[in-house]
Amino acid sequence: MKKFLMVGLGNPGPEYAQTRHNIGFDIVDAWAQASTSVFSPARYADRAELKLKGRQVILIKPTTFMNLSGKAVRYWMEEEKIPLENVVIIVDELALEIGKVRLKTKGSDGGHNGLKDIQAVLGRQDYARLRFGIGQHFPKGHQVDFVLGKWQATEMEFITPGVERAIKLLETFVLAGPQMAMNQYNQ
Repeated sequence: MKKFLMVGLGNPGPEYAQTRHNIGFDIVDAWAQASTSVFSPARYADRAELKLKGRQVILIKPTTFMNLSGKAVRYWMEEEKIPLENVVIIVDELALEIGKVRLKTKGSDGGHNGLKDIQAVLGRQDYARLRFGIGQHFPKGHQVDFVLGKWQATEMEFITPGVERAIKLLETFVLAGPQMAMNQYNQ
């Protein structure tokens, strides 16, 4: 059975719940909930598993904090024997409008500390990442407050359809590959 690893990036703990930086956690949570899968504590991450047309999808939410995500990614790739081409890292993105999604199969960390650590631990940049737009609506010098801030009520109308689109993109990645996922869902 072909296996895939979907890594939602975020920070553990209730103080980070529903923050822009934790959209990766929110996306894998929504996908697990839609498939009646449940997250359980495991080594370096909370883990859930689902089946999708004969494929096994492992969902993880690293418990190592965002800036040390690489340790969890490497551990679960090795533990589940999942090749890099079957891994997607799900991350927040300032450079995209709120709720927009974009899949890339390689690239730089773009200043994102979670991706920076994953690239340092894996020693490569050629892994897929699903970037979820959080916008950049903050005054100069307040980026950290914005990223770690909770979603505003006015933003939720973009978040819910964005999360649904992200899940469809990830399902397409698993069933038809990255190129098809990018062609159908990149905005």
